[in-house]
Amino acid sequence: MPELHPPAAPRRPPIDFEEEPARRLSPFRIMLAFLLVAGAAYGTFIGIGSRLNRAAASSGLTWFAPYVDVTLTPTYTFQIPASDPAPQTVLGFVVSDPAEPCTPSWGGAYTLDQADQSLALGARVAEMSQQGALAIVSFGGQANDELAVRCTDIESLTRAYEQVIDRYHIRAIDFDIEGAALDNLSATDRRAAAIKNIQAHSSALKSPLEIWLTLPVEPSGLQDNAITVIDRMLAARVDLAGVNLLAMDFARPTGNMLGDIEKSASAAEAQIAAEMRRYGVIETDAHVWQRMGVTVMIGQNDVAGERFSVTDAQGLVGFAQRVRLGRVSMWSLNRDVQCGSTFPQIGVNSNTCSGTTQAGLQFSRIFGELAGTVPMRAVGAATPPQPDTNPADAPFPMWSPDSAYQTGYKVVRGGYIYEAKWYNAGQDPAEQVQYSWQTPWELLGPVLPGDKAPTIATLPAGTYRGWSSTQNYTAGQDVMYNGLGYQAKWANQGASPADAIDDPAGSPWSPLYSIPGEPGAS
Repeated sequence: MPELHPPAAPRRPPIDFEEEPARRLSPFRIMLAFLLVAGAAYGTFIGIGSRLNRAAASSGLTWFAPYVDVTLTPTYTFQIPASDPAPQTVLGFVVSDPAEPCTPSWGGAYTLDQADQSLALGARVAEMSQQGALAIVSFGGQANDELAVRCTDIESLTRAYEQVIDRYHIRAIDFDIEGAALDNLSATDRRAAAIKNIQAHSSALKSPLEIWLTLPVEPSGLQDNAITVIDRMLAARVDLAGVNLLAMDFARPTGNMLGDIEKSASAAEAQIAAEMRRYGVIETDAHVWQRMGVTVMIGQNDVAGERFSVTDAQGLVGFAQRVRLGRVSMWSLNRDVQCGSTFPQIGVNSNTCSGTTQAGLQFSRIFGELAGTVPMRAVGAATPPQPDTNPADAPFPMWSPDSAYQTGYKVVRGGYIYEAKWYNAGQDPAEQVQYSWQTPWELLGPVLPGDKAPTIATLPAGTYRGWSSTQNYTAGQDVMYNGLGYQAKWANQGASPADAIDDPAGSPWSPLYSIPGEPGAS
């Protein structure tokens, strides 16, 4: 599936002030001082929104799980029910870190730690769990390298997968194997061996793990390399929950997307049945369909002659219900909106809109008619993590009623993380509102056990001259104040660099460092 993975936010180089005359410190300056050591005070949270019990668990019914491109800009708010009403969502993609082959990363752009800092990803996954929704992590994808391709040691590969599973308390994972990875038999065998190890460990802990394979398909069925991936997984005695078909980007599209997708699923069903019967996994064709999924690319596909419309989506829902298909997915939530705000732009191939005529989230609503949920026989009910309300553990600044926040700023309030949707001052993130547009804050999720307050690296003494209240400064001059660097935006005298923290527009000083939580901070 196509995806866009932006580079990680750039790191600024680590950047002792002459003391200024005694002055009253604003709450925000106090917060910054605490950030350098531990944390600050916190407030009270009033929860908003929930998707608990939005869909009853129902054996034998098709379940819908949309994909979301986690690292795509702008960040998609999958933790908010209004943006993602599905009871389960697939988060893509975890791949091998470009610099460390056995280190998992999100899209090759963020390590797991960086994703928590830049995207608040752990908090957002936890927020889903608190609302009763299930996060499924997908490894691989079209771009970058799936971990098994570059990590050649099975024990290290096992640990890499387990890092992700343990980090997000995952009970279902998906392996999207495409391109060159399909023909890499060594990687296929390593992956199967590692997953077998993980399932054995999970079973011993009484927390079974659902494993799905996602593979490309054609109207004629699965290619030999895709069948080999299934065969090697079953031969390793992996308890495979199902096979999900990437029904998109066909080599010879006919112009009838729904027809091609139904042909693909029917042809693949016979192939998957043969493999599963060989290893004694299933008994009837009905069981095979229940262990199959179909993923479509909504709207304009990468192939010029392929466009999946809302009418096709309605037809796929009917097909899934007739054959009792296990799963339907779509690529992607990021794209479930029409290109063009007033007049539809048809045929546009974009990461952030569908290129077909639709209402916002219309594909999600159509597929949401499929009322099933991931079978709980193997997933189990996880206890949602409780928010850590210790201010010393806050990974972002504590919210202050006396500070102004620009769009994208992250703060902590009462053990929960919020992000500013637009510039605001004095508006409590935890305030109860009836509609999301009434608050400038987006709830990202709870502060998690293990989170810690970040520190801002100070500069070695002598890096710049210490700031002096009596010196005249010209634009472009650099100074140090309390171990941190600042640059003059215009000529000034007696204006403390500390004003740059809570009055960035009016202060003549610009920080040469970033505060965790501010847009672009790393």
